[in-house]
Amino acid sequence: MALQPQPLQPGDYYLTPEGFMVFTEQYHLRRGFCCKSGCRHCPWGFSRAGKAAPKTPKQG
Repeated sequence: MALQPQPLQPGDYYLTPEGFMVFTEQYHLRRGFCCKSGCRHCPWGFSRAGKAAPKTPKQG
């Protein structure tokens, strides 16, 4: 079964002063998996260097 895109909800992202969209931890947890892109608010602790940091996602 293919994953279905989820509509964005309030609190899923914010815009930086430069105009970039940044997804929040809330969005990543709702999506449910790590994309391994080194996202700024990755709840799984994946870094841009490609190494997962020992971080446990917040529940609730």
